[in-house]
Amino acid sequence: MYREWVILGGVAVFGLLAAAGTATAQQAVSSRLPDDVLPVIAAWFWWERDFAPNGFAPYLDMMAEHSAVNVLAASLRAPNREVTSADVHEQIKQAAAYANRLGMRVAMDLDVRLARRAFLAAHPDEQQEMLRLREVALNGTGAVEFSIGSDDLSDHYTFATEHYIPLSGRLVRVYSYTRGPDGIEPGSVRDITGAACTVLRADAEEVRVSIACSGETAGRTACVAAAFTHLTPAVFAPHLVQFQRSIIESYADTELAGVCKDEWGFPPCFDGCPDKNDYWFSRFRAEAYAERTQGGDLVRDCLLMTFGEQGRERDRQAAINTFLEMSTQRNAALEDAFYRATKDVFGPLAIVATHPTWYPYPGTREFKKNGLSWWTATRDLAQTDEVTPYCARTALAKKWNSPVWYNMYYSRKLGDYRTEVWAHALGGGRIDYHPLYPREGVHPEYHAYAELLRGGLMRGDCRVRLLNFITRTPLDCPVAVVFGHACAMNWAGPSYDDVGIGLTDALWQAGYPADLIPSSEIHNGSLRVDADGTLRYGPQRYRAAVLYHPEFERSETAALFAKAAGGSTALYRVGEWACDHAAAAFDGAGALPAAMETLNDAAALVDRLREMGVRPQSPATRMMTEFGRSSAAPGTQGECRLIDGTVIRVSGAEDVAGDPIRAAFEVDGHAVTVDAVGVVGVRLDDEGALDALAAGGLKRFQGGGLHIELGERVDIALWRDAGGAMHGVLQDWPRAVPEPLLALTGDWLRLSVPTPMP
Repeated sequence: MYREWVILGGVAVFGLLAAAGTATAQQAVSSRLPDDVLPVIAAWFWWERDFAPNGFAPYLDMMAEHSAVNVLAASLRAPNREVTSADVHEQIKQAAAYANRLGMRVAMDLDVRLARRAFLAAHPDEQQEMLRLREVALNGTGAVEFSIGSDDLSDHYTFATEHYIPLSGRLVRVYSYTRGPDGIEPGSVRDITGAACTVLRADAEEVRVSIACSGETAGRTACVAAAFTHLTPAVFAPHLVQFQRSIIESYADTELAGVCKDEWGFPPCFDGCPDKNDYWFSRFRAEAYAERTQGGDLVRDCLLMTFGEQGRERDRQAAINTFLEMSTQRNAALEDAFYRATKDVFGPLAIVATHPTWYPYPGTREFKKNGLSWWTATRDLAQTDEVTPYCARTALAKKWNSPVWYNMYYSRKLGDYRTEVWAHALGGGRIDYHPLYPREGVHPEYHAYAELLRGGLMRGDCRVRLLNFITRTPLDCPVAVVFGHACAMNWAGPSYDDVGIGLTDALWQAGYPADLIPSSEIHNGSLRVDADGTLRYGPQRYRAAVLYHPEFERSETAALFAKAAGGSTALYRVGEWACDHAAAAFDGAGALPAAMETLNDAAALVDRLREMGVRPQSPATRMMTEFGRSSAAPGTQGECRLIDGTVIRVSGAEDVAGDPIRAAFEVDGHAVTVDAVGVVGVRLDDEGALDALAAGGLKRFQGGGLHIELGERVDIALWRDAGGAMHGVLQDWPRAVPEPLLALTGDWLRLSVPTPMP
């Protein structure tokens, strides 16, 4: 497979192919990276034409000739095809084998959402329901008729095939009560489901009821709770994990490099089904809720969560916390089961793709979709998509010890890719190439890819991939912004839909990249304190940390920061903390260490970092504004630093293939000068000697005890293995190894640059 992780002392170490020392200066030229080097990834969507005999070949041939991609994350878009079908299995098997012969590997989407009819046939009583609560005013006489309609939901899995269509509808319960200015009045709620209600219609489109009225109902309000069953497995279904595993096991006879699960969670909900009166529901979830709350009635608590009741505000907050935490934890458990099934079937080096992010912002839509479970969706490589904030991308890289993060990126504008290839590299990541999108009509994706594969974009990307040979650790982010996970998701709390992006933006714009981490990472043990009192997340040790809106936190949060008091991490707090996770009174400020300061603005933290001697990196200079949200992002030129001290300079503002870099800068206090094109990465060892170098179009380099002067520019990567022996890569250089380089090592791997698309 593409790489091997070795865990030493909790830190992931990346092993490179050439470290074995078996390559020679005359090694055969390939356009693909070795299997154990960080890959170049692209998306591949299968349409009906791909199911013709060898229908996959034109796309794979094109990518093999004109791209540097060596891992394809593939998914079906053909209508009425499921991955459990024998013909689909056979075509995927043939395509994976064909791709392997071309030097590419395929990770196929085998998610259960691509086998929904098969799951329905096997487990017809385990489909996902949506519980919809709607109010109607009651009269003093006669009857009131009221109806609730269903939604036809769709996403990228289903737009070209059968949607998450409603299959049936049923009346669950009807309550009546009196309303006051502050919500439902105390003691007024009555269950009138059987006595006063007649179901007039209950099917996939509508649930209609007639509610008998009398003098006792005058001035009262009824809430009708109806459930609609949708064509998709219930997230809490008892057979879901085993069914998903059986799909993966059925592909054990293929040459797949791994398996994809993309944007997992409940079916997608946009503004038409908001979180405050529509709830993803099933009897299995209701049973789990009752067990967690020692007998709580989920339907009754949905009434409380939706409308509130006078005198029960704390109960309402606690119910919301419990309900959404169940979403987070169950979806995380399913992601982890998927990951482990993939490794069991395809081996420990199998690729698990793609990203857990759906709506690319940690806000309300993600709360409902997956409980904002991004940080607990198990991966080896951190993966996001679209315009996910950079602070979340870098944090995910820390969580999974991933040297880089991959962001599946698309735009309708080719120029956006030319920006992002360099911005991603400057922010510690790589593009996972998605074809230009949206497209007008049904447009074959390889036509869209053709635009990406022309000109200098792939040339620039090939220069960026030189960094893959020397990158061992993620971007160094000296600040952790730890947001209250429960508080951000609780619509009855003080800081709904605020995870601290404004604060992380200000830090990135000041040149201090910050990781965005949910407080739930404290409770699962991922965010911890080292023996010397330094706060740590994966390989990252923080110089400062901000606890952002901790309302509803558990006592473990205070205990973690108390343990960090007196260490090397400066501690700050934003927001009050008066209640615990059960919404019971809690003196959070008193439980936190006295050394933890209240932070009023980012400028004070920036000043503190400067006083501590923390060197800034190039500031974020852009704002990403797509999808109705905004967040800070790097530009196309500047300098960044990795955790292990590697300094990277990129420049692609004028030419997508790379701009000249003629610069003198410092690496760990040692002077370095370079004349190159597009990208330079330098790492020195503890004695100041060169440990690794990657450079596009290198002409001259001096530093780390080496002086390299070349007659012609050449793309190069150099690194030392654990034994101190040096190895190298030459890219797009068909001639003999230049003498100044051959003097450094005789072990050179040759890489070619793909031919541009005509």
